[in-house]
Amino acid sequence: MMLDVAYTVEPQLAVDEFIDVLVRSTLGQRRPIAHRQTMEGMLRHADVIIAARKNGRLIGVSRAITDFSYCTYLSDLAVDSACQRQGIGRRLIEETHAAAGRHTTLILLSAPAAMTYYPHIGLQPHPSCWTIPGQLPATE
Repeated sequence: MMLDVAYTVEPQLAVDEFIDVLVRSTLGQRRPIAHRQTMEGMLRHADVIIAARKNGRLIGVSRAITDFSYCTYLSDLAVDSACQRQGIGRRLIEETHAAAGRHTTLILLSAPAAMTYYPHIGLQPHPSCWTIPGQLPATE
């Protein structure tokens, strides 16, 4: 485990840093990183943003939407591929849940490649989830 990683609540996280860590984590493949206005909105309207930094460099981020009363949707969890398997993702989840309130139910939709990771760190599967895919504007 990396002991020299700082975890902080960063509601004003810069969009360029956010995009950069998404790319370095491979989550950028499933996020609209080419649509800057969308990415800015994702940060601006998030309720909880936790950053993991090593020597000031962003190496991980979690972004959640919550009502602080009942549920917390952890919509983005990204750790630089070079820093994975060191407990950073687990700690980002813990910090996010603490910031939103441990009394809330934390909800996370897994990327296909991470399906085996989440049970390993204590998350429980849920038998159903339904979505209506969003459609990005043609131009931004």
